[in-house]
Amino acid sequence: MRDIKDYVHKKVLVLGLAKSGVGAANLLHRLGAFVTVNDNKPLSENPEAQGLLEQGITVICGSHPVELLDDGFELIVKNPGIPYHNEMIQAAIEKGIPIITEVELAYQISEAPFIAITGTNGKTTTTTLIFEMLKAGNKAPLIAGNIGTVASEVAQQATSENTIVIELSSFQLMGITTFKPRIAILTNLYEAHLDYHGTKGEYWSAKANITKYQTEEDYFIVNGDQESTFEIGQKSKADCVPFSTREFQSNGAYVLDDYLYFKDEKIIEISDIVLPGAHNLENILSAVAAAKLTNVSNEAIVEVLTTFTGVKHRLQYIGEIEGRKFYNDSKATNILATEKALTAFKTPIVLLAGGLDRGNGFDELIPFLHNVKTVVTFGQTAPKIEEVAQKAGIKTILRVDNVEKAVPVAFTHSNAGDVILLSPACASWDQYKTFEVRGDIFINAVHKLK
Repeated sequence: MRDIKDYVHKKVLVLGLAKSGVGAANLLHRLGAFVTVNDNKPLSENPEAQGLLEQGITVICGSHPVELLDDGFELIVKNPGIPYHNEMIQAAIEKGIPIITEVELAYQISEAPFIAITGTNGKTTTTTLIFEMLKAGNKAPLIAGNIGTVASEVAQQATSENTIVIELSSFQLMGITTFKPRIAILTNLYEAHLDYHGTKGEYWSAKANITKYQTEEDYFIVNGDQESTFEIGQKSKADCVPFSTREFQSNGAYVLDDYLYFKDEKIIEISDIVLPGAHNLENILSAVAAAKLTNVSNEAIVEVLTTFTGVKHRLQYIGEIEGRKFYNDSKATNILATEKALTAFKTPIVLLAGGLDRGNGFDELIPFLHNVKTVVTFGQTAPKIEEVAQKAGIKTILRVDNVEKAVPVAFTHSNAGDVILLSPACASWDQYKTFEVRGDIFINAVHKLK
């Protein structure tokens, strides 16, 4: 950890807790700041805030009183989930108080360089792949951010011998002022999070912040098959390294004649890669580029690509029973994610789908259902998905109470060679607390069949 004096006796407000807020408050306290924590959850229901209070940190809970900003704060560290149109944030902006997110703090104290990954889809898989490749290549990686320990905690333990691999959201990237990853990756860009950002342009601009402070000494890996991401790469000061599933890239990663290449180097035959799906091939290409730029050997990269079966709940291979292969894609909480999952397989599919009804239809799925022989539905959206399955000409459509009951029904209506795929196209909250809980129930139900 770098010994910085920037925060000694500095009055800082940590706005919003959760893991990132707790991490930021603890780090700032360690750095000598006068820390006040403000969280909306009442203190009696807030063990995180109680723990900070016991350390002597000032804690104000139960609401976000705007008048708190009159106390002379020099900096606000904002929970990424709090939008900028929040009343408290707007008042802080009017007062000219700088606002950052926890990842900026982590960067300022870290001795280790960062590999940072963002994008609309594929962040978690790409981050995990890079971590595994660096680990196989003995590069002492540490994983941080949305899929690991919060960055400010990881950065305190990291040395110059480590590399921090971090997944970043657009929310986090709006709160950086110096963050400069050695390698940045923009996997792709689609319209998303408009309730937070307001417009597509604001969302894309937030994502582009990942390269904002990079220099000519850094690398920016971008999707060469997407005009929007490639344009951001061309405007970056960093060395732009494109990846493509369609075209040769002299300075990047690409597919040619059923092989994966980095620059002029043949890495692996595509058929030897275990992780299925065209969208995952994009994730793999960007991960390979990052690994090669970190001097990971081809042998280590190949070792990962021939054994890595996916991140949990993201098109995760569970196993095979009597010729049927089971995949858990519970993270597919929207139609686009399910479309990508369906395109990953050429064999007949038994699709398990349904969940929270957000008022949308599912007709967009119809072109992607040509390989689906049976649909098993559950949850609030069951009738809507059944209607779409009928439109697509699927003959076997079955409704069950929940995911646990869907698994044996799907098995009964399948044959050897089929894929049984949980890819709900819906959020889980009508029946399950999280998509992780839904996925775990699916996994357990599959194991019961064995």
